[in-house]
Amino acid sequence: MRLPVELRHVAPRLATGAFILNSGLAKRGADEQTAAMMHGMAKNTYPFLGKLQPATFVRLLSAGEIALGTALLLPVVPTALAGAGLTAFSAGLVGLYLRTPGMREEGSLRPTQEGTALAKDTWMLGIGVGFVVDAATSRSR
Repeated sequence: MRLPVELRHVAPRLATGAFILNSGLAKRGADEQTAAMMHGMAKNTYPFLGKLQPATFVRLLSAGEIALGTALLLPVVPTALAGAGLTAFSAGLVGLYLRTPGMREEGSLRPTQEGTALAKDTWMLGIGVGFVVDAATSRSR
């Protein structure tokens, strides 16, 4: 039986999967102040998130990151599927970077010192899009 993962996908899946899984696990025990800060930043960019309580938001974010990180790490999950999840998740993070005041230098895409933590999520978007494009353009096995 052949796994649905190409050798060329292993390194980026391991790197992004471990990073996202760790982030999700770290959020599991977030205190009220941390939850309020994370929720506040997210709801300012995505107002529909204002309907959630901060603790609920962080719990759902944590669960989503754990699920996505695990999907990327498990070779039985097809890369196209894991890539679609990574693309959607990282697009949301890049949107946060682009729409949050103070994250970018005036009139530029270059990050400020405060924005570097969010700007780095562009690499995950690139990997996710690469996985999806690779799956769409690869010949059938």
